[in-house]
Amino acid sequence: MPTPSLIDPADVAAIEEQLGRTPRGLIRVAWRCSCGKPGVVVTTPRLPDGTPFPTTYYLTCPLAVAGCSTLEARGVMVEMTARLGEDAELAARYAAAHDAYLADRRALGEVPEIDRVSAGGMPTRVKCLHVLVAHALAAGPGVNPLGDEAIELLREFPFGRCLEAT
Repeated sequence: MPTPSLIDPADVAAIEEQLGRTPRGLIRVAWRCSCGKPGVVVTTPRLPDGTPFPTTYYLTCPLAVAGCSTLEARGVMVEMTARLGEDAELAARYAAAHDAYLADRRALGEVPEIDRVSAGGMPTRVKCLHVLVAHALAAGPGVNPLGDEAIELLREFPFGRCLEAT
């Protein structure tokens, strides 16, 4: 199930610099920072070595990665997960984000091992803000409610300047 890469070699080099390693399974840039550098990439659902890879949207912007890590350390994931248990409307919107994520990945190829597994803890908990933010940036506002909330929180961090043109 090889999915052709549509990514410019200059973007691959930028992503390698951002990550500090060679990126795997890149398909395309899904969102760019206001400076023009890649900020979110789409990856193949099965890596070149055959490993299933559920993280369709991968956050590469170093400022966003650092901001998400800080929010996680502050307990934002725990708070969001608690709200999912208290707010049926939020839980339904988050479940819809899970379904949208799965549909996007299936469009790239079928991987039975991870067919109902999205990423970031969806649909019942928040396990990784990096994934939720990447999904929200790639899909646009209104698709992933908790990703959207995390982006709003990140506007106060240096990452906020990456959003100026978006």
